[in-house]
Amino acid sequence: MTPRLIVERQMTEEESRVWITAEECALSEGFAPRRRREFRAWRALVRRELGRDAELAYDEVGAPVVKNRRVRIGVSHSKDRVAVVISDGRCAVDIESLARNFDRVRAHYLTDDEVGLESDPRFGAAAWSAKETLYKFGGLTGLDLKADLRLERADLEDDRGGIIGRICGGEPLRIEVRFDEEYVVTYIL
Repeated sequence: MTPRLIVERQMTEEESRVWITAEECALSEGFAPRRRREFRAWRALVRRELGRDAELAYDEVGAPVVKNRRVRIGVSHSKDRVAVVISDGRCAVDIESLARNFDRVRAHYLTDDEVGLESDPRFGAAAWSAKETLYKFGGLTGLDLKADLRLERADLEDDRGGIIGRICGGEPLRIEVRFDEEYVVTYIL
């Protein structure tokens, strides 16, 4: 399978209903409207890409998995968008709104060295998203955003770029970065 990233507007509840199971539909009825739409949207997108028989569940750390396939997925959502990565190997994705003010929480997720990596005004959002992607890729609970997830280099040119990061001092990982006018998406495939 060719690894791929899919980012699009979330389907409406009606559009997603044809892709989700009756059990998922019933379960999500008890959710708040936004959570229900997100829950249904990523499942619908994964099934649209992999087929209606894709059995979706969560692993022991709460990450989404496809049970009846030799494929791995990563999912994320923000406001009205959903992002999914599909691969044969480990993968992760995060999507964040550029309208969110990451400066208020910068001290909670960036070290002094990381703050100076990039002058692009979108770096705060990209760095947060990159650390979220590293967290998901790590597959461990309890990772600390500053101590365990480190960013070493950033190169954000135009609407594409990359960030090099490490999980608990391990091997360097390249996190791809994509911007549009409203969102940043970071992913590892």
